Amino acid sequence: MTDPTLSVGAELPPMVQHTSITQVFRYSAATWNTHRIHYDKAYAIKEGYPDVLVQSHLHGAFLTRYCTELVGRAGRLLQLSLRMRRFAVAGEDLTVTATVTTIERVADGGTPDVQAADVQDADGRVVVGLELTETRGSDGETCATGAAKVEVPASWVSEELIGRDA
Repeated sequence: MTDPTLSVGAELPPMVQHTSITQVFRYSAATWNTHRIHYDKAYAIKEGYPDVLVQSHLHGAFLTRYCTELVGRAGRLLQLSLRMRRFAVAGEDLTVTATVTTIERVADGGTPDVQAADVQDADGRVVVGLELTETRGSDGETCATGAAKVEVPASWVSEELIGRDA
């Protein structure tokens, strides 16, 4: 994020990920996922799907990528949870969006602590909570939702916003 301006309730820029049959096949190979619905279109159709499916873990990888690209080298991903809602087929554009839900100070030792008295005591770091959503480009349906915590420089937020919840 080049010009970070994080505040609780802020909707962050989207990231569009185009999926492909090659990508899904390679992800299956890399993760030893041998389920045929991820590489055999005829089999996927026989199972009731319209085409080869994107793996659940690949959806998680897209949410992870969103968070790590958001914070770049200045921050780090601390926590991520994922819930699958619907499938996506290879060839779909998937859009990940995020909303800031919390901003907390980081206590000495690198853990969030909303009781910390002064942001500077924690080397100027804050933990930002994010609500993540991944949607299909074909129909806008939600494929995955998630929650993340990322640690970023306190300079990315106004001090009066620290410790607030959505």
